[in-house]
Amino acid sequence: MAGNGGIIGPPNTVNALVPEVITTVTSSTPSAVTVQPGTKTVDTIIVAGGGGGGNDGGGGGGAGGTRQINDIAVSGGSALGAVVIGAAGAAGTPGAPTAPGRQGGNSSIVIGGTTYTSTGGGGGGGDGTNPGGPSDAGAGQPGGSGGGRRIAVPFPAGTGNAGGFTPPEGFPGAAQTPIGGPNYLGSGGGGSSAASTNTIGGAGTDFSPNFPGIPNSGVYGGGGGGGDGPGTPPDSGPRAGGTGGGGAGGRGPGSNGVAGTANTGGGGGGGGQVGTSGGAGGSGIVIVKEPFRSKSASGVWDMNTVYDLVKEGEWGGFNVQSYSLNYLVVAGGGGGGTRYSASGAEDGGGGGAGGYRASGFGPSPLQGSALSFSNVVQGSSYVVTVGAGGSGAPFPGGSSTDGTNSIFNVCGAAPLKIESEGGGDGGTHGGGHSGNPGGSGGGGTAGSSGGTGNTPPTTPPQGNPGGTAPAGANGGGGGGATGSGGNCGPAGAGAPNDITGSALTYAVGGTGGACGAAGTTNRGNGADGRGNNNPAGNGGSGVVVIRGPSAVTFAVAPGSNSTSTHPGGDKIATFTVSGTLTVS
Repeated sequence: MAGNGGIIGPPNTVNALVPEVITTVTSSTPSAVTVQPGTKTVDTIIVAGGGGGGNDGGGGGGAGGTRQINDIAVSGGSALGAVVIGAAGAAGTPGAPTAPGRQGGNSSIVIGGTTYTSTGGGGGGGDGTNPGGPSDAGAGQPGGSGGGRRIAVPFPAGTGNAGGFTPPEGFPGAAQTPIGGPNYLGSGGGGSSAASTNTIGGAGTDFSPNFPGIPNSGVYGGGGGGGDGPGTPPDSGPRAGGTGGGGAGGRGPGSNGVAGTANTGGGGGGGGQVGTSGGAGGSGIVIVKEPFRSKSASGVWDMNTVYDLVKEGEWGGFNVQSYSLNYLVVAGGGGGGTRYSASGAEDGGGGGAGGYRASGFGPSPLQGSALSFSNVVQGSSYVVTVGAGGSGAPFPGGSSTDGTNSIFNVCGAAPLKIESEGGGDGGTHGGGHSGNPGGSGGGGTAGSSGGTGNTPPTTPPQGNPGGTAPAGANGGGGGGATGSGGNCGPAGAGAPNDITGSALTYAVGGTGGACGAAGTTNRGNGADGRGNNNPAGNGGSGVVVIRGPSAVTFAVAPGSNSTSTHPGGDKIATFTVSGTLTVS
């Protein structure tokens, strides 16, 4: 009875702190996951295989159904059941009856005797006019997310959420592309978080804030882009796949659709003009997370036992603490734009800087409030996401992309979730003339406006708009943290900040119509637009820096991130890639 104060009952024990454990499964197996002793619940992500894109101006494949299911009861130390990874939907190929894309395979996992399933993505519509072809081959097929329909047919796109789940596992393909020439296009497949928009695949779902470090930056279930039809000019609009592994649609004669990324559930892109194939879908994935468990000591304890445990270093770690944290959260910068063709005169717009949010350091008008923590458990961990820079536009006339968001996620919602928006991409004549909105907006080109900054709005503002560009002139500059992009080239200014102990400048916009230089890595700078016949540069990746008082201890994961101690005693954690911060 020693150790529990002479009270009759079971012996007391100190339960150790157990870190979060995430297991990723990419191929089918009878039993892939054995949970730790003491684990009582798990969370899981189930992504089915994406649908294949249709042939010959085909619709994009729908994303595989994508579900997150939380707090599933398990027995500690037990093996979970069989995992099935949904196969990629086959691509549509020339010649009936293989014209439409095929549905992706279902993914599932058995936990506690219950099978949890997501539905394969619907195939994109293909050329149903081939001899012997099915009359409705041009329709998008239903699935986890629906496939897009082929060009020039009156049939519908496929519906999503075929499993009838709440919340839905996916969304429908688009049906609003014109069915007559000259610019008639296949429609995009639906994504796991949004329906397709015209030819662009629907967006996937970002799970990285709650499942840090998982593959593909944590984004799954992007729809495939639609392909174009005969005679459609190359500047008639983007054919991009949705974020989360969606393949792009074919663009021009002989251009096949791009396959969805493996183990993302992305839909395949629709084939381009006559005689082309669609892209196959991406295979699925299943992810299981065992939650973090803090150190604990239940029951009644006598003072002698507590004293012995203190000497052995086994008492403590479950106490609470209070502290304040300052932050710098900078998103990825937007990619630069380029020229439409070798004979074109309209230079590309500069990429917008990634959104800039800070407290305690940097220009005072842009300082938010420090984050205050009261009576939180020692050893609490917080998720950090570092946004990637957007890709530069390929030459000739290609589209660039926006930067992605950076996040310091304490509890999943503001004010204890600080999120900065990725910078808007710079405009390209032929790939979308205007600069995109974002943390700071991208510069426009060919007589179009720059993108708006501080989108979505924050207080203080996270960025500024991009500049405009008259026809035949340099592209507009990308917006920066402290200044708007200039018309015909000049970049928006960034923000100086010494939270790390070194004075650095972050979130500078890209210069329009320049040399196409990439944005600086881990500063969130926008890329320069191109003023000659070459591809533009990529935006710079973002960064997250957290600074706390001397009384706390910081630990970071993965090891490519770093911690340091300021000469004044403050603790500093610098994240150049996504990970977790543990404060004790």
